[in-house]
Amino acid sequence: MPRLTPSAPPRQYPRTGTRRRGLVLAAMALLLGLLLCGHGWIPNAGGHLGSLVETFLPWYGLAVPVLLVGALCRRSVVATVALLVPVVAWLSLFGGLLPDKSGPGAQLTVVSHNVGAANPDPAGTARDLAGSGADLVALEELTPQATGTYQAGLARAYPYHVVRGTVGLWSRLPLSDGGPAGAMDPSRALRATVRTDRGPLAVYVVHLWSVRVGPSEGFSAGVRDSGAATLAEAVAADRAERVVVLGDLNGTPDDRAFAGLTARLRSAQAVAGHGFGFSWPATFPVARIDQILVRGVQPTRAWVLPGTGSDHLPVAAGLRW
Repeated sequence: MPRLTPSAPPRQYPRTGTRRRGLVLAAMALLLGLLLCGHGWIPNAGGHLGSLVETFLPWYGLAVPVLLVGALCRRSVVATVALLVPVVAWLSLFGGLLPDKSGPGAQLTVVSHNVGAANPDPAGTARDLAGSGADLVALEELTPQATGTYQAGLARAYPYHVVRGTVGLWSRLPLSDGGPAGAMDPSRALRATVRTDRGPLAVYVVHLWSVRVGPSEGFSAGVRDSGAATLAEAVAADRAERVVVLGDLNGTPDDRAFAGLTARLRSAQAVAGHGFGFSWPATFPVARIDQILVRGVQPTRAWVLPGTGSDHLPVAAGLRW
């Protein structure tokens, strides 16, 4: 009888739908990498879309593990390899923020806090700030009703202070020149000189106008952007060797609106912080819009303080000459 040989099993071909989904995931990974690398190309005309993307730029990294799960489920080598593009792009932008870069040797500690106009407990906030041990405390969004409470609560720890409109500076060291900050709105910015035993320190306390997000106007940031440009001009014209800018800038350093500032000043969080240092909103921070920027001094540490009654978290930094 003829011997029967088993026929070879039919060749298995990947299903077209599976291959297509793998290519779709790969395309999404490449688009994510392009977004991270080329966010500066996104136009700001017609709604400030570029600034909106840049405000939350670190969070786009969360798409990587989602795409990775999809690639593994589809067993797509192409999609998995394509994910290297956004991973490398994200690490090049933000990888330097992740390690703890703090060190010893602070000669001056500064705190900035938007205390919130709707703060239900300004006295408690003042106590918390007085107990922080900072040498300088900058407050933003002061109201006429609460300013006296902050003055009383901080008076013992900080014998020197200056208030202009909605911003103020309290200091353990003598202050002078507590006047306007260049051409900025005098009710939302001040410049003072702190006299230290190592020489004068120019300090700006600033609260830039808020941005608004809506279906008709998009990301409305024109007034804020104008204030950021005016602040950059004031800092550029300032002849002081050492400058510190403290305040609620209503934007992150990644936002192109602050290019004039970041070209002249360094972020204490980027130099000496640990992580992103998100400060707003206090209940679940997603962005660092409260900034400590410096020129002529070296940040040794930067961190975020526990919440008070405000919708912002206080930010702090140690500085040395």
